[in-house]
Amino acid sequence: MLKYLPNALTISRLLLALPLGLLILRQEYGWALAIGFLAGITDALDGFTARRLGYLSQLGAALDPIADKLLILVAFLGFASTALIDWWLAVLVIGRDIVIVLGALCYRALIGPFEFSATLLSKCNMVIQIAFCVLLLAAQLTPLPALLINAAMGLVVVIAVISGLDYILIWSRKAWHNKGAG
Repeated sequence: MLKYLPNALTISRLLLALPLGLLILRQEYGWALAIGFLAGITDALDGFTARRLGYLSQLGAALDPIADKLLILVAFLGFASTALIDWWLAVLVIGRDIVIVLGALCYRALIGPFEFSATLLSKCNMVIQIAFCVLLLAAQLTPLPALLINAAMGLVVVIAVISGLDYILIWSRKAWHNKGAG
């Protein structure tokens, strides 16, 4: 039964997206922050149990980034809907991921199968987005300097653009190389 624990934790994180979104829309930021922390704990536990106990699975490898992206998508849409952030920021964050997914689909259709792995910049992007979400929720509960929120938002923008361009360049080179080799 323990071998299913990492996937169960990942699925629970997927299921936390709905309450997170609803709590943000209802402006119940304390509860939203609690759900965010719970999602973070399940993320850490599923990774730990999968690696340490050797319960890695293809399903878990596929669902883990989907759960992360779904939580970010829901949070940024909720933040924009409640005017905590401007819509352009939500569109930028979500648009980056859409461009990456569309690029992967095009690569698959035009070049062939591939193994996808997150880049260091992409992992930094996720950490910064999560930190921004936590900071923004915390700022609704206790006054935080606007400069801090604006600096964090600026960091989200910069890393989203840089990491998105990084993926485009990496996969364009791979496509060019593999198309020429075929």
